[in-house]
Amino acid sequence: MEIKVITGDIAGIEADAIIVNHFEGMASPEGETAAVDRALDGAISQLIKRGEIKGKKNEITMVHSFGKLPAARVAVVGLGKPSELSVSKVRGAVAEACRWLRAREISTIATVAQGANINDISPVDAAQAIVEGALLGTYTFRRHMTKEEDKPGEIKQLSIVGADGLKAQLEAGVNRGQITSEATNLARDMVNEPANYMTPTDMAEMATKLAKSHGMEITVIDLEQMKELGMGGLLGVSQGSRQPPKFIVLNYRGGASKEPDIALVGKGITFDSGGISIKPSEKLEEMKGDMAGGAAVMGAMSAIARLKPKINAMALIPATENLPDGNALKPGDVLTAMNGKTMEIISTDAEGRLILADALSYARKQGAKKIVDAATLTGACRIALGDICTGAFGNNQELVDRVIAAGREAGELIWQMPMYDEYAEQNKSDVADIKNVGGRLAGAITAAKFLAEFVNDAPWVHLDIAGTSLTDKERGHQIKGATGVPVRTLVNLVISLAQEGTK
Repeated sequence: MEIKVITGDIAGIEADAIIVNHFEGMASPEGETAAVDRALDGAISQLIKRGEIKGKKNEITMVHSFGKLPAARVAVVGLGKPSELSVSKVRGAVAEACRWLRAREISTIATVAQGANINDISPVDAAQAIVEGALLGTYTFRRHMTKEEDKPGEIKQLSIVGADGLKAQLEAGVNRGQITSEATNLARDMVNEPANYMTPTDMAEMATKLAKSHGMEITVIDLEQMKELGMGGLLGVSQGSRQPPKFIVLNYRGGASKEPDIALVGKGITFDSGGISIKPSEKLEEMKGDMAGGAAVMGAMSAIARLKPKINAMALIPATENLPDGNALKPGDVLTAMNGKTMEIISTDAEGRLILADALSYARKQGAKKIVDAATLTGACRIALGDICTGAFGNNQELVDRVIAAGREAGELIWQMPMYDEYAEQNKSDVADIKNVGGRLAGAITAAKFLAEFVNDAPWVHLDIAGTSLTDKERGHQIKGATGVPVRTLVNLVISLAQEGTK
């Protein structure tokens, strides 16, 4: 999709369709919508009076211009109550409108600068939200479909129309929106790929291409190097797979110091059968997405490298399959993580925390000043929060607050979960330093307490995206399948840290 900013009056723009808006509770159209209404001889006003246009959030009404405008059609999108308008609602409304128009084989669209200068929404943020709504909301994954009729139409061009004095701000928002959307869709692509197309080696090759494209440093640690480093968690989980494990290290260097100001760690289980503690067959195909944390981290790094903040960011992705064979890890086994802690295996299906133990230990060894990990870690978090909120766990309230704020800005909701010391009691082992399952009660919290053993005193936040990495229906800018959460949260966090300076 080509996206551009043009100046002028939306009523004078030639396109297959133009998008204007209407607020709930307004008796008549205002602003650019009023100008379009006049050109249409009051058609929009009449529909409002008849109650056919109410302005409710994401309501869409098509009005044909019949030659009265250069554009053949006008889509009036509802933005809800004006006092409640937010960047997220703009993003969602544009996504819904673009999907609706695409379904009607519309290929060129122009829109007003939805939300700009309303409720403190800056033109930059408005343009970014419009672009994210359009690109994220019309995302498709049809790579393995061969029938043309199974492929949707395409919006080829989107123009954002604004006043001449706003052009530079709108263009800045468009640039950032394109970067964050492309990064999110990259992560979506990776998660949606079948596991035979997204092995640990495939992830490493993709990371290598990203590094070369965006000027990052990359190191891919292989099996023998893992042994030298003592990565017992990653080695243990990978025992049952014929696919060699990979430990991917990406570095973006935009700061003055040598150490990473922040390490982004992503779980990279490219397929999770549960191992010897094998999962039920129902929805097992979804376990190709157990590397969503790793995909999100890679996507975030691609955006960070393009936005060029003055900060050092490191990404760590331990990647492996978790499969059962004669060499596979067994319940009752004891592994030693990179930092020397021993881990008793209660369930081989609690493998994500084992590979993250090594990744977090590696981040500490590299001197990371802050650490944020993202992982499809526990079904317990999905039960607790559903697919609406990501669970946040941490040892530093300031960093937790920053992460939640970054998510709110991205429209990726995050809810903080408790981390009381008493929960750690459930992880005590009789034969090792710690066991990898603390029982059924508070499963998401005890998993986070397990990870906390490997960060020591470094400020750290764990994001459990088990519920939010996938969705089974369209909702605003989210599409059925992989969501790309929390790519844009991580990008926002790193940008905010760079803008304020790291401590």
